[in-house]
Amino acid sequence: MGKPYKSGMFGGKFLPLHKGHAFCISVALGLCDEVHVILFINGEGEIDILKHDHTLPKEYLTLESRIEQVKKLLGDDPRLHFHIIDCLNCRHEDGSEDWDAETPLVLDVCNFDAVFSSESSYDDYFKRAYPWAKHIIVDEKRVTYPISATLIRDMTPEEAKQWII
Repeated sequence: MGKPYKSGMFGGKFLPLHKGHAFCISVALGLCDEVHVILFINGEGEIDILKHDHTLPKEYLTLESRIEQVKKLLGDDPRLHFHIIDCLNCRHEDGSEDWDAETPLVLDVCNFDAVFSSESSYDDYFKRAYPWAKHIIVDEKRVTYPISATLIRDMTPEEAKQWII
């Protein structure tokens, strides 16, 4: 018997990619025949993050290092598909990121019937953008991996090693 979902989608800025992201992808693989992993670049959050000083060196946060991290994680598993979506031109008049403008870009690169995140706050957007897809929330309380990219960015490289992929 097949898995409950044909195709899943998991996206993020991955600033940096960490074990919590990897856990979400592994859960998605357990429920889907294939999973699309999307790296969103040039969004307002990324631009703001890269402007600020963090304890974690910037080389962990560059586009090149994030692409390398994601490719390393995904390996050569034929069930995993990697996409990059540039959000630079997806802005409201005030400069904030416009997720609705990003939606067609996502749909241009993949089809899916499940979307994965660790944030219940994304539910309204996902219901509007992808009404056919089930939003599956993975470890929202971060019990399995009690970490976030925000916390990692303020760690020393030595502290961050236990969390970064």
